[in-house]
Amino acid sequence: MTPSSRETPSMPTDFRSPAKPAPNRGLLIAGVAAACVAVVVVVVGIAGRMHQTAEVKTWTGVQSIPTVSLVSPTAGVGARNLVLPGTLQAFFNAPIYSRVPGYVHAWYVDIGARVKTGQVLATIDTPELDQQIAQARADVATAQANMQLASTTAARWTRLLTQDAVSKQETDEKAGDLAAKTAQVAAVKANVERLLALKGFARIVAPFDGVVTARKTDIGALVNAGAGAAPNSELFDVAKIDKLRLYVRVPQVSSADMRRDVKVALTVPELPGRTFPAVLDTTANAISDSSGTLLTELMVANPGDVLKPGAYAQVNFDIPNSAAANAAAPPALQLPSSALLFRGQGMEVAIVDAGDHVHLKHVGAGRNLGQTMEITSGLQPGDRVIDNPPDSIAEGQLVRVVASAAGSGRE
Repeated sequence: MTPSSRETPSMPTDFRSPAKPAPNRGLLIAGVAAACVAVVVVVVGIAGRMHQTAEVKTWTGVQSIPTVSLVSPTAGVGARNLVLPGTLQAFFNAPIYSRVPGYVHAWYVDIGARVKTGQVLATIDTPELDQQIAQARADVATAQANMQLASTTAARWTRLLTQDAVSKQETDEKAGDLAAKTAQVAAVKANVERLLALKGFARIVAPFDGVVTARKTDIGALVNAGAGAAPNSELFDVAKIDKLRLYVRVPQVSSADMRRDVKVALTVPELPGRTFPAVLDTTANAISDSSGTLLTELMVANPGDVLKPGAYAQVNFDIPNSAAANAAAPPALQLPSSALLFRGQGMEVAIVDAGDHVHLKHVGAGRNLGQTMEITSGLQPGDRVIDNPPDSIAEGQLVRVVASAAGSGRE
């Protein structure tokens, strides 16, 4: 057989693809379930986030509403208290200076010592003054000798005049010389008395019964005469403290209440729980143009010397209500000073209405009573006033009212 005569094998005519395995139904169901769970988780997360956002927004809105406490106006009836600061001063206070120059020989009392009138506080050595006294006494002797000579001469010339031995003019001249010498004796004697009086000031004595509050010298110190002379011009301070003066500056709005029937009591920080009565003695009867206050002077008894001059005191004026003097006028309302707003438009208060919204009212101010203020206009007894309002409070603002601490006039 030739190659051409060989038969080529025939190829199959069916080209079908090999069969794929059937999908697993369990895996399909698991995938669908996982996708559903993921969708649910996303939806729940988004819903929770939106809910939290809404809660935060609501909480923020609630917190942005100011929280306030309220106070109610009270009627000004009965006596009222006016509390002001005051300063205690000694009834008498004398700085002691030397009237003569010299050196301190000795001092006999120190600070805190109780002294009597005329008691010696110190002595001063005065060598210069002693020499002046000696010279003045010598001048007296000289003047007396000159006067004696002038007296003898005048007597002689008077006798000669009776014999016409001398002229009338010469006799008168001798008599005039005697008068001049007599006057000179009187002058030098007066100078001696002056110097002896100054010598008496070498004994420094107490001017009144009191307490030595300062000693500003020592033995051997040089002193000069008079106040303000240096060095060591002031030697002692002596104060009378069995009774004290109390000075209080009263605001102008309360100046008309300063009458002798006002009851006054004072306290001092170093004696807590103790009060001391005082009596209004006098006032300056003038308002200070620098402070707008009336200076008042009160008297305070000081048994046991427990109060100290120069001390700070808190003074309580128990002022009777003056409504009886003007019965036709209704009593003014009072508010705590902390409830007032001081703005460019004037004095205002913040009122809360039934819907807890703020309304600002202009009010008229009366007397300043310290912790409270009289309100003469713009306020009703039933108004709900915000105590300690913030400076940023505005008309129509919503506020949240909380219960106030117990107190007079507070809700």
